[in-house]
Amino acid sequence: MSIRSAFAIAVGRTTRWGLHTFLKGGSSYPGQLTQKMDPTVLGTLSRNYDVVIVTGTNGKTLTTALTYQVLKQKYPEIITNPTGANMLQGIISTFLEHHSYTKNTEKKAAVLEVDEASLIHVTKYIKPKAIIFTNVFRDQMDRYGEIYTTYQMMLNGAALAPNALIVSNGDAPIFNSKETVNKRVYFGFDHLPDGELKAHYNTDGVLCPQCNNILHYKFLTYSNLGKYYCPNCDFKRPDLTYRLTNLSHMDHQSSRFEIDGEEFEIKIGGQYNIYNALAAYSVGRILDVSTDQIRAGFAASKRIFGRQEVIQIEDKEVTINLVKNPVGLNQVLEMIQLDPEPFSLVSILNANYADGTDVSWIWDANYEIVKDLNVKEVTVGGERVEDITARLEVAGIPEEELQVIPSIPEIIKNFKNAPTKKIYVLATYTAVLQLRKELANQGYIEGGM
Repeated sequence: MSIRSAFAIAVGRTTRWGLHTFLKGGSSYPGQLTQKMDPTVLGTLSRNYDVVIVTGTNGKTLTTALTYQVLKQKYPEIITNPTGANMLQGIISTFLEHHSYTKNTEKKAAVLEVDEASLIHVTKYIKPKAIIFTNVFRDQMDRYGEIYTTYQMMLNGAALAPNALIVSNGDAPIFNSKETVNKRVYFGFDHLPDGELKAHYNTDGVLCPQCNNILHYKFLTYSNLGKYYCPNCDFKRPDLTYRLTNLSHMDHQSSRFEIDGEEFEIKIGGQYNIYNALAAYSVGRILDVSTDQIRAGFAASKRIFGRQEVIQIEDKEVTINLVKNPVGLNQVLEMIQLDPEPFSLVSILNANYADGTDVSWIWDANYEIVKDLNVKEVTVGGERVEDITARLEVAGIPEEELQVIPSIPEIIKNFKNAPTKKIYVLATYTAVLQLRKELANQGYIEGGM
């Protein structure tokens, strides 16, 4: 280690200690400061780790958490970035937190969630063993652009680590649209008999990349994911290395399924989260984790920040769901639809940089389903409350049936008066942060992420 690196790391660790001790926060600033002092410090910090990177539009955080628990069954020392600090400075801070000046001969691992646009900055210094590509959907158009632009960002990042294995969602046509310098393996669903259908007309990424014909499907899971093929040329879903072979149970709180003939269970609802488990399983098998160990890793996983996170507020069970784009929101609504009990629904919309400043995406989401749910009360709030109010009115919720409460503290106060025991919250990223901060101030949860 160079003197420059050693000094930068010492300053970064001291800064992190001060921020966490006295301010109870600061997940990215220590990394930002350390990187300014030594731009190459990430390479030094990560030198003795087997690294797995998770990137893509939806599912990064839960896939990272599941993969962490799976690999924890094998690696005695393993780190991750659970706070969602997934840009370069946050990754550096993660390694700073766990850095030791003493030599450790035990093999170490790191499972890192990395922002799609930041991947190229991370792989400049880290050479991971594997990179998981979860999916690419239209998201934060002001920052990422169209899905093909986002995917190119991911490919550019992966190319800087050419020996890293790309572990891709094989059901996503975009991941089979270009050649890569990296070797690839694919995971996907293979649980239904072949049929003949097309994706919904309001779906991105359903044109054949070879001939621009509309793709057909033997079966669909959701959005543009499924067993696709082009009727006009030879483009089709690649052979899957890791396959979901049976889906035996799925409700709003859990799923049971078989992968390659082995049964697993996760304690979180929604088909989209089964893909996350399938990705974690794939990396586990690649790194020689046994199926029994993977099963134990899934069992140890807990609901995390904004991903069906349940918070008890007096006699109310409040489930917080992070939503940020049409595909993700539609999947959350379909998951909620599986709950047999009546509930109240709260939708909080912000449009800060971390959310995406363009909120036009709400018009592509299927809010029309809300009027058919077992909902007893609908509340809207957030900094863009007028936008979400208009959207729900157009979706068929009468104005007189909407509670309009812009303020987060007032929304929490209103939780206690809800007509149902269960409340589902749909909130954008900064709205989740604001909600959790206020819940911590009121003593319902501990502070931090």
